[in-house]
Amino acid sequence: MARKLVVFVPPDALDAVRDALFAAGTEPSVGEAGREERVPELRLETVYPADRHDDVVAALRCAHPYEEPAFDVYELVE
Repeated sequence: MARKLVVFVPPDALDAVRDALFAAGTEPSVGEAGREERVPELRLETVYPADRHDDVVAALRCAHPYEEPAFDVYELVE
């Protein structure tokens, strides 16, 4: 099971923090270890019924090109 890390970093510390995280053992899903890789991405948001959660997440994992896609799920207030 993977976990997603989200952190706010001052601009002048970004490279140092990113390098430290990569050195800690993160494995890239695109590119190769030890080399920065930048790819364009688009943000996709959708709303779905809560009782379809397992099906929606399974479909995402099946269709997404990354080995372990990072995603967030938010419960909406009625």
